[in-house]
Amino acid sequence: MRRRPSNAPEDEDEGGSDDKVDAERSDSAVAGWDPGATEARLRPAAFDGTSSSDGLSTTAGATPSPRDGPTAPSDEKAALTEVTKEGVLPTPKEGRAKVPDMSTLRRWRSRPRSPWSCSFLTLLVTMTAVALLFGSYRSVLSRQRDVPGCRMSFMRPAFARFNDFDTEHTRFASKYSLYLYREGGVDEDTRVKGVPVLFIPGNAGSYKQVRPIAAEAAQYFQEVVRLDSAALNAGASSLDFFTVDFNEDITAFHGQTLLDQAEYLNEAVAFILSLYHDPQRSMRAGGLPDPTSVVLVGHSMGGIVARTMLTMPNYQSNSINTIVTISAPHARPPVAFDGEIVRTYARINEHWRKAYSQKWANNNPLWHVTLISVAGGGLDTVIPSDYASLASLVPDTHGFTVFTSSVPQVWTGMDHQAILWCDQFRKVLVRAIMDVVNVNRPGQTKPRADRMRVFRKWLLTGMEPVTEKTLPHQEPTTLLTLEDKSNAVLTQGERFVKRAFGGSERVQAHLMPVPPDAGSGRGKRFTLLSDQRLDTPSESGNLEVLICSVFPMHVGQSATLFSTNMDLSGEGSGSTRLACKNAAGDAIQLPASTRTSKHPFDEVAPFVYLQYHLDDVAEHQFVAIVDKATRPTAGWVVAEFADDVESDIRARSGMARMLTTGMGLTLPAKRPLVVHVKIPAIQSGLVAYRLRVGNQACGGEGQLFTPLVRQYLNEPYESKFFVNVKQADLNLHGVAPYMPPPLRGQSFVEGLALQLWSDPTCDASVDLSIEVDVLGSLGKLVVRYRTIMAAFPLLVVALVLCQQFSIYNATGYFVAFSEVLDLCIRKSIPLVFLALSVFAVSLASGGSQPHVVDQPSKGIFSSRKNATEPAVDFTQNDLLLGSQDPFFWFLVPLFGLISVGACVLLNYIVMGTTFVFSVVYGVLVARRGWIPYDDKRYVGAYRSTPVSLLTRATAARRTPSSYFASSSPGRRALTASVLLFLVSTIIPYQFAFLVACTVQMTTCTRALRLAREHRSGVNSSLYNYTHSILMLMLWILPINLPVLIVWIHNLSVHWLTPFSSHHNVFSVMPIILLVETLVGGQMIPRVRTRLRYVTPLLFFLLAIFAAVYGITYAYLLHQFVNFIAAWLVVLHTFRFSVASPSSGMGVANGNFGHSYHRNKSNNNNQSSRLFSVFSPSNLFHVLVNGPPSMTAVAEHHHPHTSSTTTTTPQQQHQTQHQHHQQHPPALRSPSFSELQAQHAPHPGHMTQHPQQHHHHQQHHHHQQHHHHQQHPNQHQQQRQQQHPHHHHQSNPHDTHHPHNFAQHDSGSQRGDSWDAEPGLGGAGGGGGTASAGAGGVAIGPDTFYRQGSSHAGVNPIASPNSIAHPSANPSFSHSPRPNVRGSVIVNASTGRQDLYIDKKRP
Repeated sequence: MRRRPSNAPEDEDEGGSDDKVDAERSDSAVAGWDPGATEARLRPAAFDGTSSSDGLSTTAGATPSPRDGPTAPSDEKAALTEVTKEGVLPTPKEGRAKVPDMSTLRRWRSRPRSPWSCSFLTLLVTMTAVALLFGSYRSVLSRQRDVPGCRMSFMRPAFARFNDFDTEHTRFASKYSLYLYREGGVDEDTRVKGVPVLFIPGNAGSYKQVRPIAAEAAQYFQEVVRLDSAALNAGASSLDFFTVDFNEDITAFHGQTLLDQAEYLNEAVAFILSLYHDPQRSMRAGGLPDPTSVVLVGHSMGGIVARTMLTMPNYQSNSINTIVTISAPHARPPVAFDGEIVRTYARINEHWRKAYSQKWANNNPLWHVTLISVAGGGLDTVIPSDYASLASLVPDTHGFTVFTSSVPQVWTGMDHQAILWCDQFRKVLVRAIMDVVNVNRPGQTKPRADRMRVFRKWLLTGMEPVTEKTLPHQEPTTLLTLEDKSNAVLTQGERFVKRAFGGSERVQAHLMPVPPDAGSGRGKRFTLLSDQRLDTPSESGNLEVLICSVFPMHVGQSATLFSTNMDLSGEGSGSTRLACKNAAGDAIQLPASTRTSKHPFDEVAPFVYLQYHLDDVAEHQFVAIVDKATRPTAGWVVAEFADDVESDIRARSGMARMLTTGMGLTLPAKRPLVVHVKIPAIQSGLVAYRLRVGNQACGGEGQLFTPLVRQYLNEPYESKFFVNVKQADLNLHGVAPYMPPPLRGQSFVEGLALQLWSDPTCDASVDLSIEVDVLGSLGKLVVRYRTIMAAFPLLVVALVLCQQFSIYNATGYFVAFSEVLDLCIRKSIPLVFLALSVFAVSLASGGSQPHVVDQPSKGIFSSRKNATEPAVDFTQNDLLLGSQDPFFWFLVPLFGLISVGACVLLNYIVMGTTFVFSVVYGVLVARRGWIPYDDKRYVGAYRSTPVSLLTRATAARRTPSSYFASSSPGRRALTASVLLFLVSTIIPYQFAFLVACTVQMTTCTRALRLAREHRSGVNSSLYNYTHSILMLMLWILPINLPVLIVWIHNLSVHWLTPFSSHHNVFSVMPIILLVETLVGGQMIPRVRTRLRYVTPLLFFLLAIFAAVYGITYAYLLHQFVNFIAAWLVVLHTFRFSVASPSSGMGVANGNFGHSYHRNKSNNNNQSSRLFSVFSPSNLFHVLVNGPPSMTAVAEHHHPHTSSTTTTTPQQQHQTQHQHHQQHPPALRSPSFSELQAQHAPHPGHMTQHPQQHHHHQQHHHHQQHHHHQQHPNQHQQQRQQQHPHHHHQSNPHDTHHPHNFAQHDSGSQRGDSWDAEPGLGGAGGGGGTASAGAGGVAIGPDTFYRQGSSHAGVNPIASPNSIAHPSANPSFSHSPRPNVRGSVIVNASTGRQDLYIDKKRP
């Protein structure tokens, strides 16, 4: 029995407040399905026999009838005022629970209740989100895109499969295969002969992707290297390219697949090395050592597999020393949807970081390994090129990251696939690999330092700080002899300009003296730019540059010390001798920039650029520029010594100024050949810019070249060139979100830099301007933050569910997802995203200081375990936005806005889908072939009856529980058990989750059909609940799909070995149990104890977790939702331990819109009748908490309240009786159903004024008696039309004594509990059929009604005695088909339901 609140008056009805609030919310629910409905009546609901196992019926809903009379609003206000005067509801244990105040209830009622409704604010937010998404999509496709410049490659491939690499060597022999590539027409011998190179394809890659690189290697060796004896003597050799067929495994989504490939490749490496020991399979030259290592080339995820090989237990030490990766995401996994791949990445990266943090080389297992990472740049939208960075893994001494736009002779970005077949890049890559090979060593490669030097030479521009100059390591090779009085020596600081070659028709040298302050650190540099190629000592071109020192030759000293003797003294007696080094080895190639240039990758001769700091030439006295042309030749060269102060310009503009006004800069007319503009504010890759270069007016001599701009970063090594530039798009891969910090704690303090080459002879200023490209920046946000759509929308859904459960626990009605989403948009969502923005700023402020690896431990509480462990926190960028820049705080509300729009769109898509499915479901159920056999014989007698009426009649006769009666609980339990067993053995739990989503969609469809056909707050609550759970599951589904795709792929290649990491039944069992519970149509109980805060709190924590950790650890979102599902299952299972005793039986839990129907009944059989409608769990509830209906009946018979109105019930009865006598019907007497609708009492009036209600019933009985006396034939005709196949003996007593319809004496009650149920539609929430329990009978000619009995023995043919009195059901409404009548008769003892369709009335 429910406890009375301590502050409640003694004469107050304990259940009154709950009943009124529940009824009020039920009106809102009904209005939600019919926005034009009138105010629904506040009324008590009846018990019925369709309650679920917990005693709280989840399907049998009732529709309140329209409120009559002008006094309805005042009655509603009085009811709500009584409930909300203290803003609390009585609860069994806690006493009071918060409910929405009057303004909130009225605001909810003022808005449309339809789930399809959309407020202006929601529509505005959605349209803004759609506009942002569309703009971002267009930006990715059309704005800030590098121009692709790859040329096609051609080859004649042939593959030889190693069938003997079988299960004796590896357990993956049935899944993977090993091949050897041979180029047709060049090298077709399948015996190994060169240096082994293993190509590893990437995610869903093919082994045939090795063709372009392997073909170029074969052709280059055949056409060039084979003919170079010096290279062969130095150890050059051909390359044997091996490749692996992984059956297009999807490694980016699955960590276990990545580990399987790494294990297989280590065994493949052992097999490959064994081939060189077999004389029948090897044709290597005698005397060469057998190979002990293999060069690895990995594309995409193949590069990660290559690094993983060195961490596997089956890795052979020193079998790998060179790894070249192409578009490989080293820093972090592309997506974090699989927990195993996240953990695998963590283990791999930790292994490499720990190895390179060792102080001594002997303790570093990777000391001999070089790792090169090549990225495609902005054109690669499959994997952000930021992830290719090695800054957090490998020091500069062992590897680096370079972009293809930086590679000489390539100078173009590439997409994820083009980087393999791009002709320019494959040529450079093959030459670099050929250059590091040394077949004379067992490792088949040069030492590590030499390998790094070769890779920098071929892949870097030559202007990076780490680039080593060859000049200091050379010996003088040229002896230059000049006349003593030669005028070829320029003055100090003079710029050398030559506009043509061969003018003197003889070799001519021009000497530029090195400034005398060289080595003093004042900062000067020598620069030279020309359109002519620099000659080596053995070449005879047009231009040669020598770095010379004075060479005093003594008598008898031989000149044969030099390989080249360049005597330009002529016939003069005196001469100056210079010992010179050739500078061609340090020449840098630049894309040509002329008036006709369009792209840097144009097939024209490049420019040559030479750059030395004074420290590099400090030991020399002259720079000799030698014109070797002997006849006039077109060409030019410009050289000078310039101060660093004049060459380097540091912009002071911050990001705020860049966003508002941009940055402008004017270069003076007197400026160096090369100018460096450094902009520290531009560091992030999230913002794109637009560069404009003003026209440069030149003098009469003409312009040597047009402006050439290089955009560059020093880490990673990314350079982009813009030729003949007037305007250009600037986008970079600098500071990127979620990237770990550098290994040594460096930070990108230098920012973006621009290097501008302009013609200094024009003597004209140049204007530069940079501004932010907002639309172009949207595309960069999409590339970096695309996985945020798996986390932030879940945040929105979790906030909505948090609010839904809070409202449900307070009011008993589960509000629609769209309605609560609109409420959250106005309140909670802005506050949450504001708090997250503040949190993002605090994270950036706290983590902006770089860590120093050499910093010692600061105490016993230091996180460092030993002195060699790195102090860098590599997880500091894993939270929220993943950025240490507080400037980007606005991204939180921006992504929140987009996520809200995405949730709104998905919500309407799901609603539309379920609506279509519900219509199809209704059509299938309503087909004539689907009508039960017992119904067909009645339908066959009335073949002229419209099919639409049969459909509606079938829907009317169906009990709401039949919508969820497709399978028994035992069958559902068996299905769940079988599914869980399959998860533990064969299928991954992701497949089970997909099945659960499908089942939940069908449950939602059935719930929607129930809510549409039986409109009530209970049924709409059930539908809203199932729909919200479906929305939650759909946002989790993308996290599970990738692993499911991997599993399906493995089935397609007949690999049936189960995953070791995705068969945990506890990862999906709570979700399956929750879905199976909802399949039965069970509504979650309404919690009124302290546990009511648990469910909203869990969803709130899910929202915060999704925002803070959801992107980096997206796989944990599934586990979090799984935990919440377990809690919901607990609520469904142990509902009585958390629900209030007054939460009701016979309706959905929470009893929203319904209260106990208080019928006077015989004291002797009251308990048996009450317990007859209880299931065993209901009986347990009654035994524990007491029968609530008994309390209600006792309160009804012994009220403690008196009428608070000034008019007595007798006076009201007399006034109404006089009104009916003075105003009789003008045309006809009201029908029986109309009398029922007109005289239905107000439920609150029944509860608060029982005496007045009794007199109201007496007045209603007299009206019926008067009606039957005036029209006895009409009533008899109605009865005969209702039952044309049955004949009854007319009993006058039935007509003249209306009290026999349902006796209200305490000792002679035989009527049944009634509750309204939706039927054929109508106003005020839809026309309803009166229902009670599990049966029905048609009452009145215009409406289908259903009657049930709580005791056995009811005659299946309706009689007047079995028709309940209207007072037992205050909710009757009218059918829109007044000319058709019918009835559904149910035998409560047998469960038989008979359908009667009457012909039209004459």
